[in-house]
Amino acid sequence: MSRADPHGDQPLRTAGVSPEAADAAVVLVHGRGARADGMLQFAQEFGRDDVHYVAPQAQRGTWYPNRFLAPIEQNQPHLDSALAHLGRAVDAAQSGGLPAEKVLLVGFSQGACLVSHFVAREPKRYGGLTLLSGGLIGEEGTEFDFTGDVDGMPFFLGVSDDDPHIPMSRAEATVDVFEALNADVRFDRYHGRGHGIFTEEIEYLGDALDAVVDE
Repeated sequence: MSRADPHGDQPLRTAGVSPEAADAAVVLVHGRGARADGMLQFAQEFGRDDVHYVAPQAQRGTWYPNRFLAPIEQNQPHLDSALAHLGRAVDAAQSGGLPAEKVLLVGFSQGACLVSHFVAREPKRYGGLTLLSGGLIGEEGTEFDFTGDVDGMPFFLGVSDDDPHIPMSRAEATVDVFEALNADVRFDRYHGRGHGIFTEEIEYLGDALDAVVDE
């Protein structure tokens, strides 16, 4: 590990079939204080035997030190290092020759914030982007000016109205950005559920992965 690239020597955990044998791939990005292996265990919910799973590990389990609503410079160099590590995970998911349209990106909490920022800053048409309790990174009042086209990419964001970490206003702003980037948006707002992964989201992910495989 270097101070300039704190995630540079962190591993990529994998599961499922090999990249060469996969019909699709899923990149799973964990939340603060969590582990990549936990996201691979979560992937067992999908019950598929034709998918390659990649889960990047953050240094000390944390992608960036401060809240995602802090000024971006207060989360550097960790944020840039995290984005680079996520890029390596996406490259690994495609190492068997899968196009981006066969890669589903999924993040929870801090991982959802990271993966949303990753796609927004360099938009392309992945198989899907699923944010489980997350939103774009930047201080309150940020006017996001991302440009590009994700060409109808399926986009999902789920958040509860009492989530202690993800304000509904930031979730709404994130949805607005991806609508402007030409995503096919589904926005699920829950009532009184706090911060977590919910049954509807697991069902959505199963259907989304089926669609990517069958596309």
